Amino acid sequence: MKRLDEAMEKAGAAAYVIYASSRDPDMRYLTQFVTSDPLFYIKKRGKDGILIVPQMEISRAQDEASCDALTRGDAGFFTYLEEEVSPRRAAARMVYEYVEGDIIVPGSFPLGVAEDIRSFCGVTVDADTVEAMRAVKSPRERDAIRATQEKTNEVMALAEEIIRTSTEREGELWYAGAPLTSDALRREMHCWLLRHGCTAHHTIISCGKETSQPHNIGSGTLLIDEPIVIDVFPQDERTGYFADMTRTFVKGEPSAEIQEIYDTVRDGQTLAEEMLRPGITGAEVHNAVLDLFNERGYATGDEGFIHSLGHGVGLQIHEGPSLSPRADTPLVAGNVVTVEPGLYYRKTGGVRLEDIGAITKDGFVCYTKYERRLIV
Repeated sequence: MKRLDEAMEKAGAAAYVIYASSRDPDMRYLTQFVTSDPLFYIKKRGKDGILIVPQMEISRAQDEASCDALTRGDAGFFTYLEEEVSPRRAAARMVYEYVEGDIIVPGSFPLGVAEDIRSFCGVTVDADTVEAMRAVKSPRERDAIRATQEKTNEVMALAEEIIRTSTEREGELWYAGAPLTSDALRREMHCWLLRHGCTAHHTIISCGKETSQPHNIGSGTLLIDEPIVIDVFPQDERTGYFADMTRTFVKGEPSAEIQEIYDTVRDGQTLAEEMLRPGITGAEVHNAVLDLFNERGYATGDEGFIHSLGHGVGLQIHEGPSLSPRADTPLVAGNVVTVEPGLYYRKTGGVRLEDIGAITKDGFVCYTKYERRLIV
């Protein structure tokens, strides 16, 4: 919390305020409280934070939140409600009276609420401080991400087994007496994850020429002898932490071009994971992989390696730090990042491999315990 106090001091603010549900990663991070309704979290400079909740939630908040909790009544909301023109205006006054000074808020703070608070005190946006705090994971957070990744390993094994045991009919894959489509395989994976306490959305299962587009979610029947890219990024419902993983498979015989691309992407991933350590920048690692691809004849323009090497993962699927061409901030122990090189060509298809792991004082500890193999 020292970083938040420093941000307040720099802005001349008396407090940091969030108004959000636990779907907001900053709110979840600072309170560890799960709520579907937006609540106020207020941290005064030099003081511990407090969560302001309805009376019906005070007992649960006191049991579950990582900060103190106060009811809206005790914070004066209902007194101000009798004196102000609207509940939102009363809430704004409640914040001001509790803080007794100007505030800083995250970039996601609701504009209408901010405008009401501005009628009482100054409001400054600070979009970076808590995000930077979240980029360095505690042991508890790393354990949560590792646990989600263990389930991700298992659901990828399920998908691979379904593809492996499918049969061919006129170039298409069939499973359990029906065409094996992207949608059908996606449903199998999502249902398995739900049964194991995770949710997943927009899982990528693309095939053939679709794989040349990195985020093409995929549709239609999966094909024999063609690359199948599976990118799944589930969230644990209990902890809120994500994991992320991609594998590329071929049922049958891949073309020589796809096999060579796969080998190159695999080597790029190995290189990156060996380079990751505290003090190196994301740009250095990304550019080293790019250089390897160029040396192998895979120059990047509008095709090739057309995305960043990796990203942080936590309470959001994409957060800091970045492994990208302009990521010049040194990595530190506690960062959790993906390593996902890929090569994509419209006439051939694409290949991506993605692992996730933590930066430690000794290097990179990979949480993705899953073999890399193209042919299944």
